[in-house]
Amino acid sequence: MKLRTHRSTALAVLAIAATAAGVVIAAPAADARTTVPTTRPAAHTDSTAPCSLANGVKHVVQIMFDNVHLTRDNPNVPSDLEQMPALYDFLTHNGVMMANDHNVLVHTATNFISNFTGLYPDRTAITQSNSGSYYAPDGSTHPNVSFAYWTDPVYDYTNPQPPLDPNYNLQYTANRRNVPNHTNVNVPAPWVPFTRAGCNVGEVGMANTVLENTGSDITTVFGENSPEAAEATANPHKAQADFVGYAVHCAARSSLCATGQTDALPDEPGGYHGFKGLFGNAQIQPVISPSGSVKALDGTTIQDQYGNVGFPGFDSLTPTNSLGYAAQMLENGVQDVNVYVSDVHSDHTGSAGDLGPGSQLYEQQLAAYNAAFAQFFQRLATDHITPSNTLFVVTTDEGDHFSGSAPTPTGCTGAPGNYCSYATSSEVNVNLPGLLASATGNTTPFAIHSDPAPALWVKGQPARTDPAVRQLARDIASLHFKNPLTGATEPVAYYMADPVEEKILHFVSSDPARTPTMTLFSGEDSYVTTGKTACTGDACAFTTSAGFAWNHGSSWPDMQDIWAGYVGPGISARGTNRTVFTDQVDMRPTVLALTGLHDDYAVDGRVLTEIAAPGALPKSLRAHADIVRELGEEYKQILATTGKFDMTTLKISTKGLASGSTTNDRRYRATEAALTWLDNQRDRLAAQMSDQLLGAAFHGTPVQPEKAQRLIAQAKALLKLTDHLAAL
Repeated sequence: MKLRTHRSTALAVLAIAATAAGVVIAAPAADARTTVPTTRPAAHTDSTAPCSLANGVKHVVQIMFDNVHLTRDNPNVPSDLEQMPALYDFLTHNGVMMANDHNVLVHTATNFISNFTGLYPDRTAITQSNSGSYYAPDGSTHPNVSFAYWTDPVYDYTNPQPPLDPNYNLQYTANRRNVPNHTNVNVPAPWVPFTRAGCNVGEVGMANTVLENTGSDITTVFGENSPEAAEATANPHKAQADFVGYAVHCAARSSLCATGQTDALPDEPGGYHGFKGLFGNAQIQPVISPSGSVKALDGTTIQDQYGNVGFPGFDSLTPTNSLGYAAQMLENGVQDVNVYVSDVHSDHTGSAGDLGPGSQLYEQQLAAYNAAFAQFFQRLATDHITPSNTLFVVTTDEGDHFSGSAPTPTGCTGAPGNYCSYATSSEVNVNLPGLLASATGNTTPFAIHSDPAPALWVKGQPARTDPAVRQLARDIASLHFKNPLTGATEPVAYYMADPVEEKILHFVSSDPARTPTMTLFSGEDSYVTTGKTACTGDACAFTTSAGFAWNHGSSWPDMQDIWAGYVGPGISARGTNRTVFTDQVDMRPTVLALTGLHDDYAVDGRVLTEIAAPGALPKSLRAHADIVRELGEEYKQILATTGKFDMTTLKISTKGLASGSTTNDRRYRATEAALTWLDNQRDRLAAQMSDQLLGAAFHGTPVQPEKAQRLIAQAKALLKLTDHLAAL
């Protein structure tokens, strides 16, 4: 059945679909969660008391990889984790590997931030990463970078004065139904519940919790006229090694941070006063390694490529470096550490770029990663930091797709003597402006975030209904190119979203200046970028020798499907769990529930009760366990970016954006109205479900069974209705 284009409102469309589906969605109750819940702030403990966590947890070790895979990228070559048995066996023998985990659609910076805040990107404003654009008041576009210290403003490296977007880079909203809402409030910091509980929190390369650059970050933390700022100007390489990449956020009046900086969080709920932090190796090393430089696990001094002792650079945070620094923290007064580990498929010698599965250097680097984890766990065991008293959480930010030619020899396994080689290792660069101009004559100017899921900001910030924007969407929907790796003809955009669907996907935040005109989701090999408009044919889509071959950030399963391992007190599950659907925002509430802490805001995730010993969870969460699990399952499917609701509405959006003409755009209008209605229903319903789940997890209020069953039924009805709309 085709969408009736003479129907101009969503309600008519929905009525047709609902009748066909035989479903009725009850009107949701008024949403009570319009602001941060007025619950107690996370408890302030006596500053002289030791780190106080539940379930006998003495330490928390959270490790987040960049692009490390559980599943095989070549069926004949063991996966990354299969080749790191020191880590994989530690996780599956002492705890559980969640193999049906998913990221939040946008990649890298957004993934890390969602992991440790429990928030989807619409509530943190890091909706495009690792970079994007924003509109100035005059409609011109300017660059912004996702990686910047927690309290930094929008990081525009061109440094316009005065700033064209003075909002926080990490800009919070309590209620996604109100975005964009122009409120400039900083996202609550993830270390706060731990420091308030008397714990010192170490950060090793973890996104936005450390200084990321020697520009605006130095100014934010140390001040414009500080000695640190002077060093950054005089010797930026040394300043990078001294101040970037490491931090310790201390408990109030902790002696560890006696010489540190004020840990300023001006917007923190409940206030945040009397806390200090150490920023960079120059401040941290003297207190955790007073006898000399911090050593990597292999005994070498951690230093950068220029010989500066300290931070080696984010790409050099291999396990021997990052875990070595983390171990030194744990052994010297830091109870909780968050550790970044760089990817294993890039050539760490810097000569070959990205490496294909089973290639010799890739295999050697995996062996080094495995050895480092074996050393790390043995060292911690010697320090009596073990699964009996430490909560370990290990995950990756995203999945990737390898773009390259078939390996040789055929059937290679990556074993010594049977390594794989690739004649071509390269993503396919697609010149979007050039392809548009040559194929359709459309030269509408736009800024682009080059990516497998490129975001576009049309110059002038026109409305989504502007005729030029609508024609741009239709023309992009018509574009195809020949993939030089496969020989197949494929579309530039498999899926498309404008601000209506972007809001459903959690791409619209409190800052309207950052909302893209549209976002495209391209093929697995495609890297959609900009270029000259004078290209034709194969010159518009080509492989390169630039060394980039691992594609991530689009909607394909190998990019979205990830994993997370949980080990420690309160984790009763063992082995590999492939059935429970989870995503990155669930990690935060699960960790907090197991440590007896809570945030001062409502997270978007849920506690993974399926993997926890009942006695380790609050009594209110243990009540009605089966209903809690079912409520959580349906909640994920309507709110998660890779859940059924979002992925189905993305298909609906794509059809609508591709439809119509300059004289008849009724299908588009009807589609957008229907999506807006669905989004409103989803947000109201998800808020009620979350209130039930978080109330049970953190506020002593058990789930109400009858209400929960009604919400479950409404969620299923909403998904069924959305499926029928997608089929129209």
